[in-house]
Amino acid sequence: MKLLRKFKRFINKNNLSPANNRRLVGVTLFGITILVFIVFVVRFSWIVGTGKVANVSLDAKTKELYQGSEPIYAKRGSILDRYGNPIAEDATSYSVFAIISEKYVGSNKEKLYIQEKDFSAVASVLKKYLDIDEADTLKRLTQGHNNKQFQVEFGNKGKNINLSKKQAIEKELKDQKIKGIGFDSRPSRSYPNGQFASHFIGMANLNENNEAEGLKGVLGLEAAYDDILSGKDGKQFYEKDSAGNPLPGTSESTIPAKDGQDIYTTLDVRLQNYMESLMDETNEKYTPKSMTAVLMEAKTGDIVALSQRPTFNPDTKAGFDNEDVWPDRIVGDQFEPGSTMKVITTAASVNEGQFNPNDTYTAGETKVYDTEIHDHDWSTRGAHPLTYLQALTWSSNVGMVHLEQGLGEKLTDYQIAFGFGRSTNSGLTSEQSGTLAGDNPVDKAMSSFGQAMFTTDFQMMKAFSAIANQGAMLQPHYISKIVNPDNGQERVSEPEVVGHPIRPETANTLLEYMVGVVEDPQWGSAYSQKLGRGLYAVPGVRLSAKTGTAQIGSQTSAGYLGGDTDYVYSVAIVAPTDDPKYVLYVTMKQPKPGTSKDDLLGPFVNTMLKLALEVDGGTLEAKAGVPEEIKIVNYKGEGINTSCLKARREILDPIIVGDGTKVAEQSTKAGNKLLPNQKLMFRTTGNMTMPDVIGWTRSDLEKLEKLMNIKLELNGDGVAKDQSIVFNAKVNEGDTLKINLSN
Repeated sequence: MKLLRKFKRFINKNNLSPANNRRLVGVTLFGITILVFIVFVVRFSWIVGTGKVANVSLDAKTKELYQGSEPIYAKRGSILDRYGNPIAEDATSYSVFAIISEKYVGSNKEKLYIQEKDFSAVASVLKKYLDIDEADTLKRLTQGHNNKQFQVEFGNKGKNINLSKKQAIEKELKDQKIKGIGFDSRPSRSYPNGQFASHFIGMANLNENNEAEGLKGVLGLEAAYDDILSGKDGKQFYEKDSAGNPLPGTSESTIPAKDGQDIYTTLDVRLQNYMESLMDETNEKYTPKSMTAVLMEAKTGDIVALSQRPTFNPDTKAGFDNEDVWPDRIVGDQFEPGSTMKVITTAASVNEGQFNPNDTYTAGETKVYDTEIHDHDWSTRGAHPLTYLQALTWSSNVGMVHLEQGLGEKLTDYQIAFGFGRSTNSGLTSEQSGTLAGDNPVDKAMSSFGQAMFTTDFQMMKAFSAIANQGAMLQPHYISKIVNPDNGQERVSEPEVVGHPIRPETANTLLEYMVGVVEDPQWGSAYSQKLGRGLYAVPGVRLSAKTGTAQIGSQTSAGYLGGDTDYVYSVAIVAPTDDPKYVLYVTMKQPKPGTSKDDLLGPFVNTMLKLALEVDGGTLEAKAGVPEEIKIVNYKGEGINTSCLKARREILDPIIVGDGTKVAEQSTKAGNKLLPNQKLMFRTTGNMTMPDVIGWTRSDLEKLEKLMNIKLELNGDGVAKDQSIVFNAKVNEGDTLKINLSN
């Protein structure tokens, strides 16, 4: 009763009659309607103004619904020889599939699928052209049919099919009136020369897990220069109907593709093909574990031919399933070079004024601390006198140890000056740096004849370029030019002098000494008494040569392998002696047992050099083009080797100033531009060290002064002909560098 009285008092107090209630409800509803309308207008205005709902773009959703797109694949740049002959170029490959769904019929009820009665015939055709196992084909077709699949594919052997095989399969099936076999096309890479400097050129493949990525380099030049070759894909847009089907005539290319750049190598297709043929013959005859060969122009550093065994065919992939094939041995295989290093030891002694070719010593055996070192003829000749010139031509280890003892620590300095123990920064990703001998005096002595240290083929080419080029050491080059197809701009590579480890007269003296290796009937290690001539002799041509026979370290125990052919046999040749045109370096590791080392490399070298000297190779004369300026990026904080590789790929000359592992400063700031072949100097963390500046221009020397924060005193005009701070010496800020310039 109390609650009822309270309710009545509330009604009376607020004058809430039915009429008033209706009026109040109406006002309230009107107010709510106005509020909702305001919210709607504000929200609508916001959507119209921003074009978004819940941060989702309405325009994007509309385009997604009514506009489709597909990629426009960029053309991957071609790789060519120095004369423009194609080595690697874009192509189309095909993948085969079989439609087995009985629902796949034409408008006239024609059966467009493979019928069960034709399964065996299809298996036979695929076996014939693609080497797909017939039993495997029948299994795939039968299982697909039983599982009511629409179509089946045939694994890796059913992919990467070239046009001629595709057409042959289609013709044979058409002749047999078999339908249901189809082909998908996809971008591919063609290597028209087949087995042709395969490790150096490399391969580019599609990513099987993401084909939209396009072709990617997986080995060699294709991988190292992938960003230059690959270009950038574009995108083409078109309108769709409500069912999602493209509307004809509505395609519009809004983002064009940017094609990759073409790379002209320094290879000569004639010399390269001939080298491949000779390598095949030699490899088949002696079945070595591995073999390499590099032919370089003496005056430019341009590599005109290079190859290795085992190898593979990048076009067919034949041989690539062999693990021994994978390493790029020319830059990525480190080995003890053996007696070819005796040229470097002798050069150091001659350059220091310590070498007298007619002085004699007792050859055969010597002892360094607790280690006995023998000559190769110790067991047959015992102790016997030799001159120091004969120590080189007859390849005496004992003679080289005597020279090393006279040089002391200077031998290591010369080895560093010749480029050993550090990467050549070739630009190839698999490159190794090699190692110098450690502090152990026995190791240092052994390094004088090429043991207890490790090197690569490229390092040997670089070092011997100084012997062939009057002391001026050249960077081995394999890129002739890079051409941008969009604007015709090009980066043309020029010869690059990277050091002067010896004087010109020293280099000329060594060339004369090395003639005796081939021509001295008694003390020439490459003279054959049986043939009555030098093993590497080319009629009418004087050659300078040095052979090498290096032991191979055991992988399971201390010391070296003991088999009769457990060696790395090698030869370095400069030809002709009087006016060097080529440097040839060949190695062969562990040929079949029982092989005479005198027979191993002679036929290969004779025929290769004879052809090379007959062919008018010359240097590539670049067509007139617009030089492409190179925008410099920020290298600070990067590893020094990585930075040098990047610079090398841009056709710049990287210069290392310091012994640290990372870039601390760079001579040209990020964002500025350089022309091809200009120097980009990197000051590293750690100690500053002096580069070899002989031949540098005043402008480059002034950049070095600023980078190192030193005082530069220049005398004269022209290019640097000497330097007061020697190569590789440590330098402090504020030190003075004096240089005489000369034209």
